[in-house]
Amino acid sequence: MKTRITEMFGIERPIMQGGMHFVGFAELAAAVSNAGGLGIITALTQRTPEDLAKEIAKCRGLTDKPFGVNLTFLPSVNQPDYPGYIKAIIEGGVKIVETAGNNPVKWLPVLKENGIKVVHKCTAVRHALKAEAIGCDAVSVDGFECGGHPGEDDVPNMILLPRAAEELKIPFLASGGMADARSLVAALAMGADGMNMGTRFIATKEAPVHENVKQAIVAASELDTRLVMRPLRNTERVLNNAGVEKLLAKEKELGANIKFEDIIEEVAGVYPRIMLNGEMDAGAWSCGMVAGLIHDIPTCQELLDRIMIEATQIIRGRLEGMLAA
Repeated sequence: MKTRITEMFGIERPIMQGGMHFVGFAELAAAVSNAGGLGIITALTQRTPEDLAKEIAKCRGLTDKPFGVNLTFLPSVNQPDYPGYIKAIIEGGVKIVETAGNNPVKWLPVLKENGIKVVHKCTAVRHALKAEAIGCDAVSVDGFECGGHPGEDDVPNMILLPRAAEELKIPFLASGGMADARSLVAALAMGADGMNMGTRFIATKEAPVHENVKQAIVAASELDTRLVMRPLRNTERVLNNAGVEKLLAKEKELGANIKFEDIIEEVAGVYPRIMLNGEMDAGAWSCGMVAGLIHDIPTCQELLDRIMIEATQIIRGRLEGMLAA
């Protein structure tokens, strides 16, 4: 399948793996890329730029296909060594970067000077237009269904994607609620040039996370996610568990007076405990409503093969068949 995204990134299939904390390691990125999609290493999961350089080298040893790096720009007291991470990306020969969080405009010149394509993650059309205006090559448009941070507008993809198609000139990926061939065909029909999957890729054989995490996603329905940190205007969609229930109880009790410090036990340092150790009630971790559509744990190759075969069947069989009738 050929789209503006496959052409831009030099990939066979218009499917990108989202950058995910303590999930986006070399093993998963390489598996997605080897299956014809675009695998992504998550930079800030690596503690230092030196660690990221090693992870990029490791991925390079596992695939000869294109892969990218996610770099999330966060407001924080102790800023990550962003120049160091960017240096590791450039010296590692990575040519695709997914940016997220704050506006990446400060870092675009050095990325562009080194021939790197930049995809910025957006949760609103106005943010996507800003990304286009500052020179991003593509955007990932995240609907309200998505795991992680859906923004504060609460617009689902049935509206958000066609709106993005109306306004944008640059290619964009559909993100949030993406899991299978139906997702891909629907995304393409609404104007996207491909899809970005996060939660679906956690439930794959190659995802380097604890088996408890994969089984929790398979067992979950579309009703099992919760929105946390809304009072702080830092909304995150997470899978429900005992830690999340505790967090939500604090939000209800403290109301508008809540501070980040009040919930730090349920959100800080939680990812290694859950993703690596399988402590499923430790606290809040990002998971999309799409968990309700995930029923197995295939390899990345099996998953992408299945998506492309079934997408062809939907387009040529179901949709063309309707026209013929």
